[in-house]
Amino acid sequence: QVQLVESGGGLVQHGGSLRLSCAASGSIGSINAMGWYRQAPGKQRELVATITSGSSTRYADSVKGRFTISRDGAKNTVYLQMNSLKPEDTAVYYCHAELLRWNLRNNYWGQGTQVTVSS
Repeated sequence: QVQLVESGGGLVQHGGSLRLSCAASGSIGSINAMGWYRQAPGKQRELVATITSGSSTRYADSVKGRFTISRDGAKNTVYLQMNSLKPEDTAVYYCHAELLRWNLRNNYWGQGTQVTVSS
């Protein structure tokens, strides 16, 4: 089975920075894409950023210019560098991976890490 373990969340002041990490372990197969989603209280989960195995990236409009997603293929790890954080960024951030195993695409989710940005 595959596990995704997130780290790096915490409490920061507005304008501050955090770097989230997500490491995939287990029977990985090959990674098609990894990314980050977030969910604030009372809101639906939304895409923050994704990166493919070919390093193509996609960002939510609300984080463009502030967040950067990157990957380390050798470590099966994806990172999210978050700069100029705003209180509106406060949410639980979830790591996501789309894996290809036995020619089948499967989606996996981490348990989430809390990011809180104070005013």
